Amino acid sequence: MSLLPPAAPILSVTPIVLPAPSRGEDIQVRVTAPLTGQQLPVILFSHGHGSSLYGYGPLTDFWAAHGFAVVQVTHLDSRMLRLPSDDPRRPEIWRSRVEDLKHILDHLPQIEDAVPGLGGRLDHGRVAAAGHSWGGHTVGVLLGARVLDGQGQPGEDLSDARIQAGVLLAPPGRGGADLSPTTARRFPFLNVSFADMRTPALVVAGDHETSSMSLRGADWRADPYRLSPGAKSLLTITGAAISLGGIPGYEAAETTDESPERVALIQQVTWAYLRSALHPQDSSWSTVRSTLAAAPHSLARLEDKSEHPFQKERF
Repeated sequence: MSLLPPAAPILSVTPIVLPAPSRGEDIQVRVTAPLTGQQLPVILFSHGHGSSLYGYGPLTDFWAAHGFAVVQVTHLDSRMLRLPSDDPRRPEIWRSRVEDLKHILDHLPQIEDAVPGLGGRLDHGRVAAAGHSWGGHTVGVLLGARVLDGQGQPGEDLSDARIQAGVLLAPPGRGGADLSPTTARRFPFLNVSFADMRTPALVVAGDHETSSMSLRGADWRADPYRLSPGAKSLLTITGAAISLGGIPGYEAAETTDESPERVALIQQVTWAYLRSALHPQDSSWSTVRSTLAAAPHSLARLEDKSEHPFQKERF
């Protein structure tokens, strides 16, 4: 799209290791950023179940090439760490994931200094979080979603005010009776309330998913948009399943709905959303919406329920 700045050369440094004694494993971080530029806004990225800091290049490289510093983490559920099935940390991995991203924010100056040529170039006051699948759940909790206890009452508020906006990519929806019995038994933390998820967010979901996790259809993954208050937007990708055309990686085996066109659309729409969310005076989000609304091909539909003056559009 014409509003995008030219793609810049990027650098990627990994692993940056943050000590985390109480976690049982040090936190491994990957930073991807443009070689030049100052006051770079920061995106924290939370991967899907089993993945790692080495995934999601189609998004993280794109965001970095267009002006963001992206910080990825390997959560405890990653296949890289090979946690035994009976590891006592497993029931609380959902919480550990949230704490991983908070730990990164706490140590952002050290991470910045560990990357050659990056020191002094990050804007620590402009931070967003993005996550795919289970990572969408993680980001939702950081934005204010609450895991419900056994009596259906909201648990601890783990939101973080340092995060100004979020992008939830194919996130899990509402729990309770909407979960399959197997999912409810294995992942009770998916029983969440979005009633307090007030931080602005863009939810991206496919309309062609048949998930064994929920008894509902593909619209289940739009729940964080529909059931949360405040400024929210929903991008529904036509024909896409959970991998949204291939965002987990280039030629990734888990991509069942490969579509470079869908990935390109998601790259540009998420970039514009994050750019304007972190720079409120920036018009990228408004311009992208108008551009896509006028496009001849129907790749997705966009909805808003927010304080900003946008109406429902199809493109």
